[in-house]
Amino acid sequence: MSEQTSNAGSAPATPAPPAGTYAPLTGATRIIGAVALSTAVFMNVLDTSIANVSIPTISGDLGVSTSQGTWVITSFAVANAITVPLTGWLTQRFGQVRLFLASTLLFVLASWLCGFAPTLEALIGFRVLQGAVAGPMIPLSQALMLASFPKEKAGMALAVWAMTTLVAPVAGPLLGGWISDNYTWPWIFYINVPVGLLAAWVSWRIYGKRESVTHKRPIDKVGLILLVVWVGSLQVMLDKGKELDWFQSSTIVTLAVVVIVAFVFFVIWELTDAHPVVDLRLFKIRNFSVGAITLAVAYGVFFGNVVLLPLWLQSNMNYTATDAGIVTAPVGILAILLTPVVGRLLATRDPRHLVTFAFCVFALVCYLRAGFTPQTDMRNLVIPTIIQGAAMAAFFVPLTSITLSGIEPWRIPAASGLSNFCRLTMGGFGTSIATTVWENRATMHHAHLTETAKPGTQAFDQAVHALSNVGMSPQQSLTAVDGIVNAQAFTLSALDVFYASALIFLMLIVLVWFARPQRAAKGGGAAEAAAGAH
Repeated sequence: MSEQTSNAGSAPATPAPPAGTYAPLTGATRIIGAVALSTAVFMNVLDTSIANVSIPTISGDLGVSTSQGTWVITSFAVANAITVPLTGWLTQRFGQVRLFLASTLLFVLASWLCGFAPTLEALIGFRVLQGAVAGPMIPLSQALMLASFPKEKAGMALAVWAMTTLVAPVAGPLLGGWISDNYTWPWIFYINVPVGLLAAWVSWRIYGKRESVTHKRPIDKVGLILLVVWVGSLQVMLDKGKELDWFQSSTIVTLAVVVIVAFVFFVIWELTDAHPVVDLRLFKIRNFSVGAITLAVAYGVFFGNVVLLPLWLQSNMNYTATDAGIVTAPVGILAILLTPVVGRLLATRDPRHLVTFAFCVFALVCYLRAGFTPQTDMRNLVIPTIIQGAAMAAFFVPLTSITLSGIEPWRIPAASGLSNFCRLTMGGFGTSIATTVWENRATMHHAHLTETAKPGTQAFDQAVHALSNVGMSPQQSLTAVDGIVNAQAFTLSALDVFYASALIFLMLIVLVWFARPQRAAKGGGAAEAAAGAH
């Protein structure tokens, strides 16, 4: 095991690159290692969404309200968002392999404790632990995957890694709902135990002797405290904003002030401290800045649509959770089939061309969805979802390649952690913005519709008369008409969000062309990083 230690007092502000590197894995060892890393990532990403559909069941069993039950989701998200950007510092202190294995095993332990939780308070505490230890798993799996492949196949490494992060959010609600309906909710956590233990064992056997160089670095206590304060406040604000009517609530206003103040001090401190807990200097690198920002915004828009579509189907189209899952699940078909193809194309093609294609497809999908009506059948609902899989395959991997392009191998964990932090944070923003705009625009559309559909107008009187003819009382007829107007208002509002999303994707095409990624054929970008990531 290659380890280099220096005293805290003499540690350099920027650690030197490791002297030793490891050759890429070959044959079956590389395949098995990639599967083990992907399995751990799948388990991690799955847990960010698997509990969503089980909240009513969990709340009922623990004797709390559904609103209180949502803290099961929030607690995980807060802890996870805080530890993801710490990956770079933790890696330099403990080593990539040791940190990855520790995170995986602690995640298994936390999952087991979540299943045994007797009260909501205990479950929230264990979810905090689960989210905290899960933070380094995703960026470290990315770094280990890059180190497993030769530099000319770095695109394929990213493709293999990306398939799990793309499919897991779709599989989570489906699997969580099925387990809750057919077994008991603790099993959504218990299933992590055998999967995580197997992934950790295989990873240790393959990567145990490929440890990265470590440095004893002092703990940036001020930076860590500021990070916890502003990220924790931001996550709570995003989660509770809609429930508390956003800035009409003094709680949300207070949280917003805390976020702004703590964030400003955090940025100043991290840019001037000799040993920052988060390496914000990465944003001085052009490709990293463009790639990370583009990926974060695109993911926020994408994830907002992922959340909005099933909400609209269930609340206004009277779809069951299972039917909504059938509409959203096919997104993984083309994503899985085309991601390896994209990985091979990265060896010879400019990733900006692939990202441009992806954003055009995303815009097309949003445009098609903007034509939905309350009468749209399931077949027409599924078609844009299937097409979207092609965009997912062509946007995540190339953007990750651009983000890591030209970054020194020893900085890959920090860069990956910071990029994933931006992505996850924007995912929360996207969800809150999409659902809030949806409800606000629905109120506006409802008001406009009732101006033309009210007693005395031909359309309204005909509708009430028709309902009366089928046996409804006058009050029942009025309620039914209001329900129709309400469904139409929420549908029009959803279409507004889809239209806006299409425009944002088209504008992001301009942003991505500000990057200047090195050509993979010349050994640049992520491929270059792969050559010595360990």
